[in-house]
Amino acid sequence: MTQSTNAAQIIEALKLEAHVEGGYFRRTYQSDQRPTVDTDHGERFLLTSIFYMMTDDSPIGHFHKNRSDILHFYHSGDPIRYVLLWPDGRREQFILGHDVVAGQQMQLTVPAGVWKSSELLTAEHGYGLISEAVSPGFDFDDMTLAETTSLVAQYPEYAEEIDRLSYRSLEGASDSN
Repeated sequence: MTQSTNAAQIIEALKLEAHVEGGYFRRTYQSDQRPTVDTDHGERFLLTSIFYMMTDDSPIGHFHKNRSDILHFYHSGDPIRYVLLWPDGRREQFILGHDVVAGQQMQLTVPAGVWKSSELLTAEHGYGLISEAVSPGFDFDDMTLAETTSLVAQYPEYAEEIDRLSYRSLEGASDSN
């Protein structure tokens, strides 16, 4: 992508659609030529992958958790900050981006059951583009958007950040999922 490529052009070229957690996505792969995986919540593809892009007009991937492990691979644009809230109460932060010398990462693994949010660190491009690989494969039934009040009760020391990075923080959004 060139310096002059903008978010709208990438959304169109990659055929991305709005994602319920924020940002834009398109499934790029599902392992439909392989046996499915039997989970407690039904059959799942062995692996799925998506493009996922955050933009200036949709800069937050709201707190949510998944029943599958997810690998995130940074591609281009501005860096993206991830906040992880672990079941044991820990909070971790990672920056996906190209500047590995400054501590940014090109890849991040988020295990099943860990709350995560992402936030575009706006700079010169106005977008951040990654891919995600999910195993067992992603199914919307396996994703839980955070209910802000419950998440704050579980992690009170991070209340301000949770409120800012949860779905309820959007104008007109409700606190239920």
